Amino acid sequence: MNDARKIAARKIAALCLLFLAPAALAEDAPESTADGAVTELYRLVTFDAGATPDWDKVRALFLEEAVVVLRTSREATTVFSVDGFVDDFVRFAGREDVRASGFAERIVRRKTLVFGDVAHVLVLYEAQILGSDRPPQQGVDSIELVRKDGRWRIAAILNEIPTPERPVPSELQE
Repeated sequence: MNDARKIAARKIAALCLLFLAPAALAEDAPESTADGAVTELYRLVTFDAGATPDWDKVRALFLEEAVVVLRTSREATTVFSVDGFVDDFVRFAGREDVRASGFAERIVRRKTLVFGDVAHVLVLYEAQILGSDRPPQQGVDSIELVRKDGRWRIAAILNEIPTPERPVPSELQE
């Protein structure tokens, strides 16, 4: 092959990479499915002792206007913006016992319903300060997502804590 053909072939290959690579990367991104976006959230807020989560990556999973409603005591819930949710998590992660031990949230079971560009994911999870004598605590997150620009974004999270009076929903039981 002469030099002109080699140069043309390289230019064509470069153009193909330029136009095709973003699509291929988007398909491989965790946010390319609703379940992937939810799994990524739990993965990102799990960290080892002395480590710090990448809070910008956590924020990027959410719509800017998203709302997070967390159970903050047996009788109360608190409504957060995305920044408020992250700030609350940063405060928690900065506690001496958490910083020294690490923290994990693990999906136990989930039930996903996708309808067009919206999805609802119901998640039973366990959360634990690593190395703690306290057993993992279960919670249920009801997560609403919307597909925007080819990626799933969290629009809302509603959180509840199971109790004997408020058992794990049947959809999430074994």
